[in-house]
Amino acid sequence: MKRRSFLKIAANLAIAGASASATSARAVRLDENAPLVNPCLKLSEALRQHPLTLAGFEGLRMDDVWDCHAHLLGKGHGDTGAFVSPKMQSAWPLWQLRQYVQYRFYLGAACVTAGTKTMDRDYLARLISIMNELPSGFRAMLMAFDRTHDVNGKPVDEQSAFYLPNAYAARVAAANPTRLLWTASIHPYRADAAEEVTKVVASGAVAVKWLPPAMGIDPASAKCDKFYEAMAKFDLPLITHGGEEKAVEGAHQPLFGNVLKLRRPLERGVRVVVAHCASLGRDIDLDKGSDGPEVSAFSLFERLMADPAYEGRLFGDISATPQANRFTSLAQILAHREWGNRLLNGSDYPLPGVFPLFSVDSFVERGWVTREVGAHLQSVRQANPILFDFLLKRHLRIDGAAFPAAVFETARVFRRSAAAASANSAQSTQASSR
Repeated sequence: MKRRSFLKIAANLAIAGASASATSARAVRLDENAPLVNPCLKLSEALRQHPLTLAGFEGLRMDDVWDCHAHLLGKGHGDTGAFVSPKMQSAWPLWQLRQYVQYRFYLGAACVTAGTKTMDRDYLARLISIMNELPSGFRAMLMAFDRTHDVNGKPVDEQSAFYLPNAYAARVAAANPTRLLWTASIHPYRADAAEEVTKVVASGAVAVKWLPPAMGIDPASAKCDKFYEAMAKFDLPLITHGGEEKAVEGAHQPLFGNVLKLRRPLERGVRVVVAHCASLGRDIDLDKGSDGPEVSAFSLFERLMADPAYEGRLFGDISATPQANRFTSLAQILAHREWGNRLLNGSDYPLPGVFPLFSVDSFVERGWVTREVGAHLQSVRQANPILFDFLLKRHLRIDGAAFPAAVFETARVFRRSAAAASANSAQSTQASSR
């Protein structure tokens, strides 16, 4: 079998894993004349100074441009404390094949060679390299990732897809303050969850990230309440997945991705960012009972966004929304022009480097970007996936609608947690001096 034919089969497996159904997977069309794997080029000065690149940054306050959804990755080399599930590192038994192929595509997207003993260092070095190709001020929020825990708050490594410790993420951000920030990850069932919130805020975390279906978290459980109380105290945003999850299996609890379960943290004063705007899959309409009808996950997100009680506390991040399997929801998101100040940009790095997940040709065919922009994007993504994702969203036009500047100036949402941390620290100091 020819190498390109094999890669196409592997790409379809990866796409199927990230799609809501076999039907949507078949609808994905690979770009003509584009490589199937990231060639990991360096961004040329011509591309960096190209008028279409520069236009993408016009009108933005660059110090406020924070990519709010970027992943850290590692296997524990170099005392990082990270690990990757063995299920993602072997193609045998065959039921693991999809996870294995996806993982290999993630590594390729990040320009990391599988099997090396320097994976953690190589992943970070490539990320910092592409961040340094972006305008000064542009920063990425790197996400830690906690283990899956059982109902008693004990870690379950065999059901954990990844583990990226908070301490590692904090260390990486502290060493690269002009380019990186960090997002903690805390399983709320942990006995020390509330105390961990205090610790990560003191270490500079700007948010907390959850992936409930993979991590085994029911956001509507009373087990989370002490955690929510601590989050509200520091005004620390919770970035949590909504809708169907196919990229990471872990605990495999799909019901925990239902966004209606997020009413509990919202009603307890937590600011919540729904990752990907719940733009994939279907969920039970819990407002009609636990055996209610299945509806699109995005429609449930729309319902929450329409509730005036959540104005200023509920947001959606647009990471992954340009993927080919989310075309319909991307158009629906832009149709909600009233959401402009409640949408936040994130790249979901390294996924923009998984070429089969994005069809630039399809954007051009739909008239959502011009042919000139499409050609430019094809060149940019072979060198800098974060810039590719950013420029695609900045140049996107659907029925005359575009994402406003506020969507990319996400610091307005996450800087507040730092201010709250300082205020609480000052209050604690005053109290201890009395």
